[in-house]
Amino acid sequence: MADHANHADFTANPAPLGLLGFGMTTILLNLHNAGLFGMNSMILAMGIFYGGIAQVIAGVMEWKKGNTFGTVAFTSYGFFWMALVGLVSFPKTGLMEATSTGGLVAFLVMWGIFTAILFVGTFKLNRATQVIFGSLTLLFALLALGDATGNETISHIAGWEGIFCGASAMYAAAAQILNEIYGYELLPLGNKPAAAVALKKAA
Repeated sequence: MADHANHADFTANPAPLGLLGFGMTTILLNLHNAGLFGMNSMILAMGIFYGGIAQVIAGVMEWKKGNTFGTVAFTSYGFFWMALVGLVSFPKTGLMEATSTGGLVAFLVMWGIFTAILFVGTFKLNRATQVIFGSLTLLFALLALGDATGNETISHIAGWEGIFCGASAMYAAAAQILNEIYGYELLPLGNKPAAAVALKKAA
């Protein structure tokens, strides 16, 4: 994933853990956004423990491997989920006021900008990663637009698009796990051909 990665490190690949934490939690939240059920403790618990803590752990493991992209992505989205749970839960304790619509839009826009930056970085990576970050950038834009306009239809469209985004992350995780176990590309990730990569480096 990165030329400067620590190739002397033979620990397990943490990316599937991070991708599953992100993908499964994203699907569950967006089932809610699509209007299939209300916000509940199942979503919030997933946001804290699997979308949150598990992704942060994956990010720390990516740091050990010298992977800057993986470190920034997994730790950031892990803490994103914890922050989102806080936005929903803290006001119910009476310790702080609920976030205004404008505040929530600003929150979503900032995360959309952050994701767009990472999406540009995926142009050097495989197609599966490009799909994940491209669809996630679109998801933040739709969520922000839906909240800003109060248009429920846009929010529901965002929900279905978010389900696709989460499913694409789960696919990428499954591909990495199964490809490693079977020793060949059982599920394609859209990796760049080795010859093309070598030629580009030589140029």
